[in-house]
Amino acid sequence: MTYQDGEKLLDDILRENIELAPHQQVIFAVPFPYLIMTRSETENESNFEVAAQNCHHKSKGAYTGEVSVEMLRSINVNFCIVGHSERREYNAESNTMLAQKIDLCLAASITPIFCCGEPLTIREAGNQNDFVAGQLKESLFHLDARAIEEIVIAYEPIWAIGTGKTATTDQAQEMHRFLRSVIAKQYTVEVASAIPILYGGSVKASNAVEIFNCPDVDGGLVGGASLVADDFIEIIRALK
Repeated sequence: MTYQDGEKLLDDILRENIELAPHQQVIFAVPFPYLIMTRSETENESNFEVAAQNCHHKSKGAYTGEVSVEMLRSINVNFCIVGHSERREYNAESNTMLAQKIDLCLAASITPIFCCGEPLTIREAGNQNDFVAGQLKESLFHLDARAIEEIVIAYEPIWAIGTGKTATTDQAQEMHRFLRSVIAKQYTVEVASAIPILYGGSVKASNAVEIFNCPDVDGGLVGGASLVADDFIEIIRALK
């Protein structure tokens, strides 16, 4: 979307005056040029927040065109997506690099929304659990229990995005439960229960209630449906 398109979309959503419960949150993850506008539009809205879609893995230096966590912090951005599947694929972001981003975000008091998920070849081979567990271990498990409780996790079944294949609600719940068990084994059940795990597999207005009703699904990482105001409003209303 252009700046003007994005501003109109945001206005249309906020105009609904949706009152969120204390445990609910809506986070607009927008491109870098729109962060200040979105921060300004939401600063007086209760439980509406702003996220960057990425940050650089170095705190400072001559990295022309990149955006540091310090830059994000200076404009009061409180969340940042780390390791989205598209950046892993197209920008060759490794688990080690993402661990660096996680550390920088936490040091700047920015909550990372850490994305994990398996491609079609891994799912078809039945290796999805080991693959996703490896992503968590290599990018997050250097953190102590207090630090990892500051993380939000988003599971993206990459094999079900743009492939014509569809992930079922049972498959979403199964993986979310598995992710929580991996965290519980490394830390404790209490720590695992405290971490929000979002589902990023084509959440739409038509399936949001069913997906959000899964015991281990705490919300959605919404893609295309977030670009249609009426659809995104319905998804927000579907929150637990």
